[in-house]
Amino acid sequence: MTTQEQQVDKEVIAKITAMIEEQELTKEELIGYLRQIMEIRRLENNIADLLGRAVLKGASHLYAGQEAVAVGAIAALRDTDLITSTHRGHGHAHAHGDKVAQTPEAKQQHYNKMMAEVLGKSGGYCKGKGGSMHIADVEHGNLGATGIVGGNIPVAVGAALAQKIQGTDRVVLCFFGDGASNTGNFHESLNMASLWDLPVIFVVENNMYAMSVPWKNASKLPDVASRACAYGIPGEVVDGMDVLAVRGAVAKAVSRAREGKGPTLIEAKTYRWYGHSHSDPRAYRTREEEAEWKKRDPITVLKNNLEAIRFLTEEEFEQMEEAVEKKIEIAMEYSNNSKEPDPKELETDVFAQSKFTQADIDAEKKLRENIRSGKYTREISYAQALVEAMREEMIRDKNVFVMGEDVGLYGGAYGATRGLWEEFGDWRVIDTPISEATIGGAAVGAAMAGMRPVAEIMYVDFTPLAMDQIANQGAKNRYMFGGKTTVPMVIRTEGGAGRAIAAHHSQSLESLWTHFPGIYVVMPSTPYDAKGLLKAAIRDDNPVMFIEHKMLYKEKGIVPEEDYIIPFGVADIKRSGKDITLVTYSRMVLRALEAAAILEKEGIDVEVIDLRTLKPLDINTIVESVKKTGHFVGLTESYENTSFINEVMAQVNEHAFDWLDAPMIRVASANVPVPRAEILEDMAIPNVKRIVEACKKVVS
Repeated sequence: MTTQEQQVDKEVIAKITAMIEEQELTKEELIGYLRQIMEIRRLENNIADLLGRAVLKGASHLYAGQEAVAVGAIAALRDTDLITSTHRGHGHAHAHGDKVAQTPEAKQQHYNKMMAEVLGKSGGYCKGKGGSMHIADVEHGNLGATGIVGGNIPVAVGAALAQKIQGTDRVVLCFFGDGASNTGNFHESLNMASLWDLPVIFVVENNMYAMSVPWKNASKLPDVASRACAYGIPGEVVDGMDVLAVRGAVAKAVSRAREGKGPTLIEAKTYRWYGHSHSDPRAYRTREEEAEWKKRDPITVLKNNLEAIRFLTEEEFEQMEEAVEKKIEIAMEYSNNSKEPDPKELETDVFAQSKFTQADIDAEKKLRENIRSGKYTREISYAQALVEAMREEMIRDKNVFVMGEDVGLYGGAYGATRGLWEEFGDWRVIDTPISEATIGGAAVGAAMAGMRPVAEIMYVDFTPLAMDQIANQGAKNRYMFGGKTTVPMVIRTEGGAGRAIAAHHSQSLESLWTHFPGIYVVMPSTPYDAKGLLKAAIRDDNPVMFIEHKMLYKEKGIVPEEDYIIPFGVADIKRSGKDITLVTYSRMVLRALEAAAILEKEGIDVEVIDLRTLKPLDINTIVESVKKTGHFVGLTESYENTSFINEVMAQVNEHAFDWLDAPMIRVASANVPVPRAEILEDMAIPNVKRIVEACKKVVS
């Protein structure tokens, strides 16, 4: 060795030694990091082989080359901290699971379950329902991976918000790629996290290519970390091929977050060995470029560093390789012996088990009877009923909190949260930026972290902006993660026409939300229903889309002062009748009752059924009514061609066709954007005249 080489060698040793001393790392910990990196690499190479032989089906986005980021970042956490992961998440899942596993046997079992999940086997972490892109271990702090680029960032913000509200010192580590940093979720989330000084560390794994697009073609800035200054938080670039560099940067960010100083953005420059997915030929990058990056292989970097400071010999490294090989063999044996999911599992885990009992249903039925008999006389408005419901549940359960646009001092849209901020303060009633996606995603993350958020999105017209977060994350996580998480969240919003505010603030979009498995849809028509259903929604362990009608807030009705809930899936017969079954919900209940009163004078007796909840649907009450009347009219303010009433009619056709004496009729809104002009708006939505005409037609 030349004098110059000796000098370089001494400098390298001094640098490595300084990093180890600064981070107070032991030889055992460093060897553990190398083992984890090698295990991730072997897992990924094994998956690549299975894909190549068509033994493994579906998409797998391999993490090989980026292992130092996952291992280094997660090494800086406590076992009680939380992570969110991505579609390229095997490394995150392994580093996290290996860290929280306390024994060699538990570490092997973790490895087994990961391999089995990738193969879609029942012995996997998620019973084979999540697969490669959706591994989660929520019980131990891995809130799961997502197949939506950037979809996990708002979830991490919500989980961090939960820690802030609960007063813990836990932090959340959020992994995502350079591609995700160009999504709206990234910017909305960093703004919200920095605004509230949330304990979250954003780790950008910049592997230089979002699918096939080089970073230089996606951003004028060479570094993602440069964007941190726009949100008033630290941003740091680190060598993502060096586990010690990553660990050191993340450890500082973790300390900062625990001290209440807020988030940090860390950009780890790294490189993926394989393409974006198995079908990617990597034609967009040169083999020379790949060879240069592979000189910085995370295994080689750490191995050489440990050998330089005499923490590792070549013989010991070879023994580690043999141990890793044995570990993957055991994992494959476990996976091969693991059964395919039982077909009976197809429809399990979509919803958390209902808490409503038959006693609850009977009690609520009795309460309705008492109201109609005149036992109760207190009248309040629909808006007041909502405030009462939230207030009572916030008193009852400290994990309930309200968040959304303009929910604080001035009480939100139409005063439907008025007075709550004064009573419960900033961290139970939280005014958010105008960030629908992150409001929805933060609700998901907070719910998965133990809270019960009631998140307001001002108009149902705006809920599609949050559809990915609410539908793809909130509604699907329980199923994708094998039933091993709950997402108890409520999205409050309002819809419907009547105020002449045109097409972007007047729609009835409930049918969008009834489409997705895993989320309930509730649409109350009276103050009594609004209070009881909202209280039930807050207590439920599933996501609930709670849609109010803007023209109902000032409507008054009888509401008992006693505590009560209205179980989901129980329709209310608002008016009994023998000639026609008229099924509707929300504001249209009032118009249905007006029409029924007119028809009664003409000798036509209409039974008006208020669904109250669209999902779950009380089809039994509808069918029993149709058996009695022989005629069906469906009424909705939603668009005719896509309304939920079409689904109701399909189910009536399946369950009660033999009792129908005439074809069913629907009364719905015109298939046009809701117009501004009052005369056109009135024509676009169902009015009493159209309802009367439909009822006469069905019995003629």
